[in-house]
Formats: sequence, C-alpha cells, structure tokens
Amino acid sequence: MDLIIITGMSGAGKSQAMNALEDMGYYCVDNVPPGLIVKFAEIPNKSGGKIEKIALGVDVRSKDMFADYLSCLEEIRELEYEFKTVFLECDAAVLSKRYKETRRRHPLLSEKSITIADAIKAEHEILAPALLAADYIIDTSIFSVTQLKTRIRELFADEKTNRMVVTCMSFGFKHGLPVDSDLVFDVRCLPNPFYLDELREQVGTDKPVEDFVLSFDTAKELFEKLSGMLDFLIPLYVEEGKSQLVISFGCSGGRHRSVVFAEKMAQHLSAGGVAVNKIHRDIIKR
Repeated sequence: MDLIIITGMSGAGKSQAMNALEDMGYYCVDNVPPGLIVKFAEIPNKSGGKIEKIALGVDVRSKDMFADYLSCLEEIRELEYEFKTVFLECDAAVLSKRYKETRRRHPLLSEKSITIADAIKAEHEILAPALLAADYIIDTSIFSVTQLKTRIRELFADEKTNRMVVTCMSFGFKHGLPVDSDLVFDVRCLPNPFYLDELREQVGTDKPVEDFVLSFDTAKELFEKLSGMLDFLIPLYVEEGKSQLVISFGCSGGRHRSVVFAEKMAQHLSAGGVAVNKIHRDIIKR
C-alpha cells in the first residue's frame, strides 16, 4: 500500500498536489480529520486489493482536531502501516498575494477580526510540529501549478524504478535560504561578476558570466571538490531509498555565481546518469 499524507499552508497548493496524485491513480480525499487517518490506512486490507494507493489532505480546516495530527501519525506507525508525509511550505508574502488575487477566505479568518497576515502567521505556528515531522518539504513560493505537479510526480510516480531525482537550485542569501534544501553550498567566496559593469546586468546562464566565474583556479578547484563529494554521496542516498535531493548553491543575490555552479553541477550529474532538475530561484530578483 502507498499512503501519502499532504499537509501544509493554506494556499500553498495542496489541491494541485492532490490533483497530481489523483492523475497517478491515487484514491484522494481532502480535508480529512486526523482521527480518520487510521481508518483510511485500513482501506487497502478491506478492499481486497482494489485500492492500493491513497492520498489524504490534512490541514487546519479540521480546526481543533488538527492537534491530534502527530499522535495519529504515531498510531499508524505503531500499526506498521507505511506512509509518507508531504508539507507544502510557502512564503507569507506570496500566500497573502494569492489570497488577495483569488479573493478566497483563509480558513482561520472566521468570526475573529484579524488580517490575512495574522491568519497566515497563526497557521504557521499551528503547523510547525507537522513541518518538523514531514518526510518531504516542498516550497511552492516560486512554483507554478505545472512545476508543483511535476515535483509530485518526481516524488511518487513509478517508485519501483527507485530513481532519485536531484534538483540543482541557485539562490541569493539576501533573499533567504531555500527551506526545502538538503545540501547548501556557499559560493560567495568566489569573485563576483556584479562588480564588473559589462557583467552586472547579465546572469549566470549567460556565457560571459560563466566564463568569468570559471576562469579562476579557486572556482575550478571548488567545483572539482564539490562534484567529487556529490559523486560519492548520491549513490549512498539512493541506497538509503531517498527519492529526491535538493542541492542549493548560494551567492549574494542569486543571479551570477550560484547560477553558474547550479548549471555546471546539473550538467555534471546528468552526464553521470542522474535525473536532474534545475531551479534558479532568484535569478530575476534585484
């Protein structure tokens, strides 16, 4: 049996994630009270094999009942049911913008006269234990609906192949760390193209910026050491059964050095037969 439990911030994309799982053959039920998780986990045994894959959406819409979430997970763990939990995280400012654009009502905006920002903050506090307990964390702040569905498929489609998907991400430290990173490498130690007038407005995917960054012996040596370490680590993660690995490279703004390293590492890993994605989180930011 495959049991996947989707939780996370309201507006972060749980409905889209559930739609992706439904397209993959999962029996999906949204807004499930935590106390019913055990009952759903028992369905495959009672269905005579007709239902083998189940996805449940559990979140703060269950009100005070959500307080039982972790204890319910522990209960199905003691019953030796296998399951995975996915937490959809999202930046508060992005969530606020989504609610304003869609004019949807946040589930914590009830009879209390609080703002969207207050509701989002309160929800994050309620969900903090679920975030810490999650098997997978997906930050949807920069994802389109299509990108989120792709990530879900990468995680749970055709798991029999046991092929891990590696995401090489670039980011800028001034915009904050990516919450879904497994490994973070700081490349701010390298010369910065930002200080060259002819390169400032270009980005790491442009050849002149790439040539500049990789022209230094320190950059070449750093890449050699990092690629060697990842060549050693990735087979160990695969052996452990890990299905995704997010490797993040950070520089000051996320437009030059980190992009070069994410691109070059993605090329290196792909040449070695690894399934690779690339995300440049802050490449268009200033």
